[in-house]
Amino acid sequence: MEKVHSTMEKARGSLMLCSGTGCASCGTPTVSAVLAQELKKRGLDNEMEIVQTGCNGYCAEGPVMAVYPEAIFYQKLRAEDIPELVEEHFLKGRPYEKLMYRDPVKKTVIPHINDIPFFKHQVLLVLRNKGLINPEKIEDYIAKDGYQALAKTLTMMSPEEIIKEVSDSGLRGRGGAGFPTGKKWELGLKIDSDQKFVICNGDEGDPGAFMDRAIMESDPHAIIEGMIICGLATKSHQGYIYVRAEYPLAVQRLQTAIDQCYEAGLLGTNILDKGFDFNLEIYQGAGAFVCGEATALMRSIEGKRGMPRPKLWRSAVKGLWDKPTILNNVETLANIPQIILNGAEWYSKHGTEKSKGTKVFALTGAIHNVGLVEVPMDTPLRKIIYDIGGGIKQKGRKFKAVQLGGPSGGCIPEAFLDVRVSYEDIKESGAIIGSGGMVVMDDSTCMVNTARFFLEFTADESCGKCTPCRIGTKIMYDLLSDICDGKGKAGDIEILEDLSQDIIDASLCGLGQSAPTPVLSTIKHFRHEYEMHIHNKWCPTGVCSDLCTFHIDENLCKGCGACLRACPSNAVAGEKKKPHQIVQDRCVHCRTCWDSCKFNAIQILPASARNASDAELNFLAEAIKEKGQKSIMFNA
Repeated sequence: MEKVHSTMEKARGSLMLCSGTGCASCGTPTVSAVLAQELKKRGLDNEMEIVQTGCNGYCAEGPVMAVYPEAIFYQKLRAEDIPELVEEHFLKGRPYEKLMYRDPVKKTVIPHINDIPFFKHQVLLVLRNKGLINPEKIEDYIAKDGYQALAKTLTMMSPEEIIKEVSDSGLRGRGGAGFPTGKKWELGLKIDSDQKFVICNGDEGDPGAFMDRAIMESDPHAIIEGMIICGLATKSHQGYIYVRAEYPLAVQRLQTAIDQCYEAGLLGTNILDKGFDFNLEIYQGAGAFVCGEATALMRSIEGKRGMPRPKLWRSAVKGLWDKPTILNNVETLANIPQIILNGAEWYSKHGTEKSKGTKVFALTGAIHNVGLVEVPMDTPLRKIIYDIGGGIKQKGRKFKAVQLGGPSGGCIPEAFLDVRVSYEDIKESGAIIGSGGMVVMDDSTCMVNTARFFLEFTADESCGKCTPCRIGTKIMYDLLSDICDGKGKAGDIEILEDLSQDIIDASLCGLGQSAPTPVLSTIKHFRHEYEMHIHNKWCPTGVCSDLCTFHIDENLCKGCGACLRACPSNAVAGEKKKPHQIVQDRCVHCRTCWDSCKFNAIQILPASARNASDAELNFLAEAIKEKGQKSIMFNA
């Protein structure tokens, strides 16, 4: 296949400006326009090319830009800073420190992108092109060895050889279940049918997850190439990319890439003159979480209501329109070109014995570095959260848990921070890898309320087809709501555990079967919080407003007035530089004062203490400090 050069190779320098959804929402379009204007004004528009890339990964600092060939990284770009940046960096040759990354502890400037901890500790296979190409130009993808794997399979490999390479690599489905990809493809090849289908599942609906969206936006051709190779390996000639309509940029870039492939002869009839036909189109979903499940997704494409059906056979045997169908996740398919091009042995060097390769995570929550990360499957959680994520963001707060796997996943406490992110190890901790959502929580998080949040989501997203999921999740949500509202009763924890097992055993699809996981994992690791909510009517984090009283420790209060200014109900009183007090009959228990205090002077006491005297409040606060939250018992 002839080497195609990208347009960026013609310029003296390339300004790789992130235009993924995250950065675009922070102002990339405006920054891009001003940047183009400034370059033209200074006569640099023919020397420096602005390249609108997909997601760079460092979402928390957007808009971001990397300048090549120097690999200088700029963050938090604002239109008003662009003239000076252009003047300093591109005319005077002095990189502009004001917009560079600074170490949050040492405060030192780190100019080069690969030296920044967030990028330094990652291993990029799936995300190898992130921030390096224009996803709307096929030339850029081809210049990075794109479609070389397709050419190799069309000219040098049989379907059986392709499948063997994928099988030997150890690649497992990245959508959550972790089923061996090669085994699925092998079954699809063996089934004889007049028509077969290949589907890419881009219906990403987990709260806090954006892995698939970012891949579709930043490297759509990798997904398309993987799908064509899958079609060749399984003798399928029609493909669908199922994307939720809430991802308009992903849809646009995928469609642009598909159009370019048809024009280049990489899709359609007689691809690369090798006698293989493959057609591809996008199907936009309406945003139903249950349509991430294979059978519900296929029913949706068929024009029916997206509801799962009993899995009497695998989709590779009988799927879309009752024809053999290979369905893979976005990330799974994006791995395929690299495996074919570099070989199974190269790929399997990463990861563990049973969990090969890398995994992409959407790292978010109470950490410094929110963004998209890719690490080998044997990486400890601690390294992801602290070395890449930068640790807990808010000063004075401590790590409490990390939620893995979205609403189907579980919460992992600090004791398991050294567990490796492999399918087997994570499952032993009480969670699942899922599609890759990773939400970090600090000690201001109420775990009971967190479980309620995810149950509310799954109960709302249940398709209603089977009773255990439709009714069971609603009962669990109501029980959790009662506990958070101070109406919990003895035995509620045991009811939640029993009902969870019933829902797992009797639900029709993965949504119901995994819905109780957040509840079971929080009960397993944070049972004492449930007990305090039920027996002490106390939420130690102050999240559940009906179960807390706020009190100012006069010995710690500096009279700075931060809590007074933050309080929305004028419940804080006091003079400057003197200890403040909370007027209990005005307090709405919103936790704003607690969040704003830098001296840990605000204490969260049980709700039953609201009518106590100042002396009683002080006594209780001292008892809690002495004995700890887990041991104190307080009855009004």
